[in-house]
Order: sequence, then structure tokens, then C-alpha cells
Amino acid sequence: MPRLPLSPCRIAAIAALGATLACDGPGTGPAGSPAPGGGTNPPPVTQPLDTTGWIETAPGDAPLVIVAPHGGELAPAVLPDRACVGCVTGNDGNTQELAREIVEAVVRRTGRRPFLVINRLHRRKFDGNRDLPEATASYAPLEPVWRGFHDAIDSAKARALRVHPRVMLLDIHGHAHPVARLELGYLLGAADLRAADDVVGAGIAQSSIARLGTDARSGARGAELLRGPLALGTLLADAGVPAVPSRQDPAPLVGQEYFNGGYNTSRHGSRAGGPVDAIQIEHHASGLRATAADRARYADLLAAALATFMRAHYAWPAP
Repeated sequence: MPRLPLSPCRIAAIAALGATLACDGPGTGPAGSPAPGGGTNPPPVTQPLDTTGWIETAPGDAPLVIVAPHGGELAPAVLPDRACVGCVTGNDGNTQELAREIVEAVVRRTGRRPFLVINRLHRRKFDGNRDLPEATASYAPLEPVWRGFHDAIDSAKARALRVHPRVMLLDIHGHAHPVARLELGYLLGAADLRAADDVVGAGIAQSSIARLGTDARSGARGAELLRGPLALGTLLADAGVPAVPSRQDPAPLVGQEYFNGGYNTSRHGSRAGGPVDAIQIEHHASGLRATAADRARYADLLAAALATFMRAHYAWPAP
């Protein structure tokens, strides 16, 4: 299928004068360094912000939504640097490029195109995986951008649901933890994952794939969805990409760092109901996202694992 043109989502930002979980650590790679341009004290906003190109969207025809909230490179001087208590401002390097590569790999594998939503702003200016106050550091003119970003995700989800009655959203991130493995986040903490299967299974109802825990077409339930033979982590580990949780690596050990999901998996997954499940995927850099060759190779492996996962649990693509 030919690649569809990317269409930046222009957000009409009404500039008002305002006071001035996920990747919770600094990102790595080229985009992890400070972004060029932009100061901490921009001039007051006296007219609507020109937000052209700040959010990138691309249409699809598959029940998959790919989101990249922390790989943006734009740092407009009109925006202040985020300086709130606890704000993380380091990017997840090369994750917007990885998200695009994943889309193309799924097209090659299935003939169908996932929907794509990318935050193009550097994390120093705006965080696409936080609630409003932290995402914007309470800078009022950025509120329409935050709403526009999540509206774009909601729109992609709604359009994906016209394709298939059940949808999967993947939130693409990067980590710099010592253990080089994928970290799949379902809103269950490391201690939760270390529990026995029956306890983990009961926790699925509070996870970002809660709906899948009730209606997986495979018949899998509970912990099997996280570390059974057809769990996404297991399929990736089978392909040579270590992942936690999985059958090969059921849970982080005590003391090991692990990102279990964040605002996007909570807001856009099925924890509170609805037909859209969500998984946060945290990627180490080496071999996965550091180079274009790494990204292409890994994206093909992920696309193959996704096709098996979606066919087993969502009955898509149809056999």
C-alpha cells in the first residue's frame, strides 16, 4: 500500500495571558540533549500562537493507534521552558522516528496502516504524557495544545473503531535503565507483577488492557495476557528482543527500574472502560532506536509480533 502523506494537525490555540509516569527519567540519544532555540522567559503572548506542525497526525485503516509523546524536536522561542517541580525535560531520543518506522512496518506486514499521532514539541516545552498542569507547566497559552494533542488521539481511536470493534494503542517511549530490555507498561507496578499468577490476573481489571481481560478472542485471561505464550512481551522475546513482562522475564526483580505506564495509558486505555486497550512500550537505545538500521530491524520484529498478538486476541487481521 502506498504511503499516505502526513498531515500536521493545526490546532487553533487561543492565547490567553497566563502565569507563568511513562518515561519519568531523562531520555537518551540525539534528542535527549537540550533543544536549540527558545528561552526560559519568552515575551508575553499578545496574539494567538501559531501551532502549525506542533502535532503531527496521519490517517490509517487498521485498529492500531501509534503515539509518540516524547520525541519532538521543536523548541519555539515563544514558549517558556517547563520549570515545574518534578518536571522531566529530557527527550526520548529517536522515538518519533521509531513511531513512523513502526507504522510502515505494520503496513508491510498486514497491508493496513495504523493511525499515528506525534507530539513534535521538545519535552522542554511541552510533555505529551502528563496531565495538564505538568504537561504545560501551568503556562495557560499551551492549554489548547494539550487539549488538541489528546483530541487528536481521541479522533484516531474513534476512526480506528470504525475499522474494527476493538482497538490497541501503543505509546512509544525510550528508557535508559541498566537492563537492556523492553518495558511493557500496563499500569501494574513491578511489585504487582512479582505476585502469583492468580493475584496478577485479578489486577488485570485495573490495568490499561482491562477490556482485553474480559473478551480476548484467544480465550486467554489474567496473567496469561501479560506473560503467557501469546503475550506481546513473550512474542517479542521469542523474536530475540528481551521484554518484561513476558514468559521469559515475568517481572522486574526487586531493585530493578521499570516504567509501568503513564498518563496516556491511563487516559486512553481501557482501565476505566471502553473498547480501546493501551500498552506503553519503553525502548532501550542500543539495537532498537539508536540508528535508522536499528529502528527498521526492530520495527519489523514488532510488526510481526503485533500481527500475531492482534490476530490471536482481537481477531484482526482476519485469518
